[in-house]
Amino acid sequence: MNKAILLIGGNLGDRTGHLKQAVEQIGMLVGKVEKISALYETAAWGVVEQPDYLNQGVVVSTEMDALTLLHTVLEIERKIGRIRQQKWGARVIDIDVIFYNDEIINLPELKIPHPQLQFRQFVLVPLQEIIPDWQHPVLHKDISTLLQQCTDPLPAIKYIPEEVH
Repeated sequence: MNKAILLIGGNLGDRTGHLKQAVEQIGMLVGKVEKISALYETAAWGVVEQPDYLNQGVVVSTEMDALTLLHTVLEIERKIGRIRQQKWGARVIDIDVIFYNDEIINLPELKIPHPQLQFRQFVLVPLQEIIPDWQHPVLHKDISTLLQQCTDPLPAIKYIPEEVH
């Protein structure tokens, strides 16, 4: 069984609903969801004139190889309503493969570990919650250390949804 670490996020529409739907689809189509982090809210990165994002880390056990996993999560994105228009642009859902076992994969369509993860709090903070001791196979540092060394100025803040009365 393979262990995949995913980061899901989105900033359009029903953000919490889309993340919940993504986790459900991952459980149905990819494999057993072992852990999920809390939701974290972060200002947009890259193209900043857009709504704040919600992000969540997911640990999943899967029998899929890495490329099949990628194509499956892209299909889940499409089902939920993702339309790819602009790099770093607003989106209903985004599912990134951050780690796949301890493998290093460098293909045009798939780079694992995710090449920017060590620079982004919105990736590291949810992962710190669920896999603090996971070793980055290239940098040889665990998630806790990467987070301590991260210089990203955009904090990832635990999201508490407003209660509807």
